[in-house]
Amino acid sequence: MKAFVMKEIGRVGFLEKPLPRPGPNDAVVRTTRALICTSDSHTVAGGIGPRENLTLGHEAVGVVHDVGSEVKIFQPGDRVLVGAITPEWGQPAAQAGYSSQSGAPLGGWKFSNSKDGVFAEYFHVNEADANMAKIPDAVPDDMAVYCADMLSTGFMGAEHGNIPIGGTVAVLAQGPVGLMATAGARLRGAGFVIGVESVPARQTLARTYGADEIVDFTKEDVVDRIFELTGREGVDTAIEALGADSTFQTAVKITKPGGTVSNTGYFGEGEFVRIPRVEWGVGMADKTIATGLCPGGRLRMERLLRVLENKRVDPTLMTTHTFRFDEMERAFEVADRKLDDVIKPLIVF
Repeated sequence: MKAFVMKEIGRVGFLEKPLPRPGPNDAVVRTTRALICTSDSHTVAGGIGPRENLTLGHEAVGVVHDVGSEVKIFQPGDRVLVGAITPEWGQPAAQAGYSSQSGAPLGGWKFSNSKDGVFAEYFHVNEADANMAKIPDAVPDDMAVYCADMLSTGFMGAEHGNIPIGGTVAVLAQGPVGLMATAGARLRGAGFVIGVESVPARQTLARTYGADEIVDFTKEDVVDRIFELTGREGVDTAIEALGADSTFQTAVKITKPGGTVSNTGYFGEGEFVRIPRVEWGVGMADKTIATGLCPGGRLRMERLLRVLENKRVDPTLMTTHTFRFDEMERAFEVADRKLDDVIKPLIVF
């Protein structure tokens, strides 16, 4: 089969690989749709260290091709969504409710980290009954694929943010995860949502997904403006959706005492992330910093698919580009270099 791989740090391309085979509890899925994520760029740039000929990608849907002898729920021909995070559910961290940390920090993140990812004609899924979900007939593949990561991660930002009904929320950066965090904040009952973004197309989408106000960091001071918008109080919840030291510091500064900084950003470079000491109340302002990686598992995926099936959110508004799988090199370049006002590129197999 054809696979799109990270050949070494800074270099990608196609490679022929053997078709994977399922173990007793596993499945092999024929890929139909996939999405490129900024974290793929971080990986190629060396964010998790060197990898040689590792198949990239972690956001995909497809059709079950083969299953192991112990798989009970799925059979060949089923349309399925596979979470970007596929933990080993027997691990203590996963059983304790931290599916992403299965076995080790970030151990549930297997695709294009510790095993081949989904940018291939077929891909392997461990513990298939626990890590896949059947896609409802009413939900097209182009939409369902967003549940693998973008909805799960963005909504996690809102869930971890402890948003009170009617509370105030700021979402820093309106890329795909930030946009879904904005939608998630509205679904969680936020009374006032502020989106921080400079790109006009993303500002427009942020409003569509529930932002009441937009703060453009290229035109005004974010901290001053958010304090102005919140009556000098700050927000109940600040969601960091970029993964930059300066943005994280802003999140701490704009969060009111007793509030929550919810981090979804991938900090792919630098040795430290700094906390502004004074605005942190010199460590005593009761500001909670919550972190997390995209939650996985069948139950999570089924819930997200229900959100789409009942038309609570339409993530396909984020699809700005569509490429065939054989155009992956160009697609990756567009995503990696942020060309042509790209938000999210969809790959059709």
